[in-house]
Amino acid sequence: MTLKEFVKNFDPQNPDWSGLPENFPDCDLEDLSSEEVGRFNTIKTSWELSRPEKIEGRSRVWTDPEGYRYLVPWSNAVLLRFLVRLLTSELTRSEYRRKSQVDDAARSVVRNIEEGYKRSTTSEYLQFLGYSQGSLEEVKGDIRELTEDGFLQTARGSSLAGIGLDLGGFHRALKGSKGKYRRIKDDKTEGREKPWDYRPLTILYPPLAKVRARDLTYEIFLELINKTDWNLRKLVESLEKKLEGEQKYWQVEQARIRSQIT
Repeated sequence: MTLKEFVKNFDPQNPDWSGLPENFPDCDLEDLSSEEVGRFNTIKTSWELSRPEKIEGRSRVWTDPEGYRYLVPWSNAVLLRFLVRLLTSELTRSEYRRKSQVDDAARSVVRNIEEGYKRSTTSEYLQFLGYSQGSLEEVKGDIRELTEDGFLQTARGSSLAGIGLDLGGFHRALKGSKGKYRRIKDDKTEGREKPWDYRPLTILYPPLAKVRARDLTYEIFLELINKTDWNLRKLVESLEKKLEGEQKYWQVEQARIRSQIT
C-alpha cells in the first residue's frame, strides 16, 4: 500500500496497523497535499499513542534498589546456589564442564531475579523472571542427572529441616542483613579505612556452616527447587495481574487523549 492509499483509507475509529507504509512513521511526505499531510500527522499521533512502549512507560516504580532481598523466591534461589556450589565442589576434575554448567545455571536463577527487579517496566521484569524459571528447570535436570550418575545420593524422607535448614529463618536472615552485607568502617586503631564486616552466608545464617556436601540428597534439592518454583510462579501471577491493570489504565488514557485530538 502506498502512503497516499494508506492516508486515504485509514479509519481512525478502527485503526489497522498491520499494513503500515514503508519507513513509517518517517515517510517522505513530498507527494502528499497539505490536507493529506495533516491527516498523516493525525494518524502518526494515534500510532504513537497505541504503541506497546507507551503502555509500559510508567509501569515500574521502585524506591529500594535492593528490594529483591524481601522476595522469598530470591532468598530461596540464593540458598539453592549455595548448596549447588557445595555439591559441585566435591566433583572430580573430569566433571569440570558439568560443574561449570550447574554452577552457572544456579547463579542465573539469582541474577535474573535481581536484574528483572531493577528493570523499568513490569513486562521486562516478567521476562527476566521467565529466565530465572528456565534456569531453575535447568538446575532441576542437572540434579536429576547427578543423581543418576552417582554423584548425589538419594534418601527417602530427607529434607531441608533434617539438615537444620529453615527457609523462613534463612529468608529473615538475608532480609535483615540488607545494608550490612558489605560495609566500610574506619579502623581507628590503624588510622585508615579498610574493608570490614563482609558477612558470608554462613555468618548471616549459622546453620549453613554445619552443612556438608555428604548431607545433601536428591530429595533435599527437589524440595528446595519445587518451593522456589512455586514462589516464582506466584510472583509472576501477581505481576501479570499488575500488568493487566496497567494496560487497562493506558487504554482508557489513550481513548481520552484521542477524543481530544479528533
